[in-house]
Amino acid sequence: MNLSLPIEVLDQIALEERHFAEAPKAFFEAWKRGAEIAGAEWFGDGTREGLQRANSKWDLRPNMLMLNDALGVLSSGQRMFLSAMVSFYNSREGGAMLKRCGFEGLSDLGGLDLERRKVIADLTLHYTGW
Repeated sequence: MNLSLPIEVLDQIALEERHFAEAPKAFFEAWKRGAEIAGAEWFGDGTREGLQRANSKWDLRPNMLMLNDALGVLSSGQRMFLSAMVSFYNSREGGAMLKRCGFEGLSDLGGLDLERRKVIADLTLHYTGW
């Protein structure tokens, strides 16, 4: 009895293994791009220098207190983008922020420009947990 898997299945397994092995680095790169777009003040130590020298997502944790305080004065696009990013860091907090922004579903992300959509798409594709 031959128990070997078809080559297509083995290729798919290898592809997924590569993807998930590279996912943490790709997630961090997307997270850093998002922090650059949104503004260094919302992440890590809140400085441009801190953003530049960050080596991991842990170096760029969102400043939850500052974000929650500022949510009411940001533009609708900035609120949506920052809230979506926060939802990767803390789903409960991010979900509450998204609700405050009037987010009802994924189609609401359609209001973001292409650059921000790509960040959210890359974060989704490469997310393996915080």
